[in-house]
Amino acid sequence: MSTNPLSTKTGLRMLAASIILVTASPAFAQFQKPEDAIKYRQSAFSLIGTHFGRIGAVVKGEVPYNKDDVARNAAIIATLSTLPWQAFGAGTEGGKAQPAIWAEAAKFKAGSEKMQTAITELNQAAQSGNLENIKKAFSATGQTCKACHDDFRKK
Repeated sequence: MSTNPLSTKTGLRMLAASIILVTASPAFAQFQKPEDAIKYRQSAFSLIGTHFGRIGAVVKGEVPYNKDDVARNAAIIATLSTLPWQAFGAGTEGGKAQPAIWAEAAKFKAGSEKMQTAITELNQAAQSGNLENIKKAFSATGQTCKACHDDFRKK
């Protein structure tokens, strides 16, 4: 039996509830300094990347497929994917973000929505347990990440 609190559905629900409560607070959405917003969004993307990489290892055949692990990681990504966007407000320029994010806000928003849709589909595939569907959804999600990085992230 695992001692990881996120290894249960209850743990995932608690994590999701905590994130929702924290992000729903109007005071939380207002960052004291631009550096706070940059650090916040970079942290969110780092966590997304970590859990996405865990699924990627399965998709690439580097790690044996474990339905529960993939489903858990996809659920975490789905929750985390809602977080970084509030940290791209006016006055939060910097970090690895290109100025195009603010100059082309509608394009950036469309890209973020496309990514979130792809992640929702990845989560649905992961919860179904169909590895072939997971592989397809993983690829589609990766393409949305790459497109945004190509357009909006400094090299």
